[in-house]
Amino acid sequence: MPFLTAETTDERDSLATFAQQQIEQIATTLHGLDREQLAQIPSASGMSLGALARHVLLVVERASGTITAAPEAPPAPARAPQQLQAEGTIAPDALRAEDTADSLSTELHRAGKELAAAIHAAAPETRGPVPGQPWFEGRQTWTMRWYALHLIEENARHAGHADILRESLDGKGAYELNALVAGQTWPPPGW
Repeated sequence: MPFLTAETTDERDSLATFAQQQIEQIATTLHGLDREQLAQIPSASGMSLGALARHVLLVVERASGTITAAPEAPPAPARAPQQLQAEGTIAPDALRAEDTADSLSTELHRAGKELAAAIHAAAPETRGPVPGQPWFEGRQTWTMRWYALHLIEENARHAGHADILRESLDGKGAYELNALVAGQTWPPPGW
């Protein structure tokens, strides 16, 4: 059953592989959901799986741009500041009308691959600018190594949140969903 992160060869490969795997785990939690389930807020957190996926996409796409541009500042976002502010909040209404479990999963896999490629290409000791967000107060630059580790931590937190939301929706846990996404039966023979 696919669940563990793939073997890695060196520091960059480890950072890239673990970053991508956390995003793919978030995509896995969407498997088989309908539109109503994507939008449902099943727990006290006030968050839907669809909105959480949208938030992760925003963060990962911006992070890929930051890592690719380092040591320079990343290019200006294609969306207006008001749009970014609205999309950056973890709000139940972040889900878009056209979003489906499949479309969000596809976008998450693409974003994970792009982030992994950016991490692979960046020298870990390269310093880059810190985004102008209040939660990064006091830092001007950070290494791409630190930023990649921060992204792994951030997306692992979101993957855990996504697991809880999915289990609250229909009781399916990460092991079962990983098996189903891989086309395997659940439970596996012998369990």
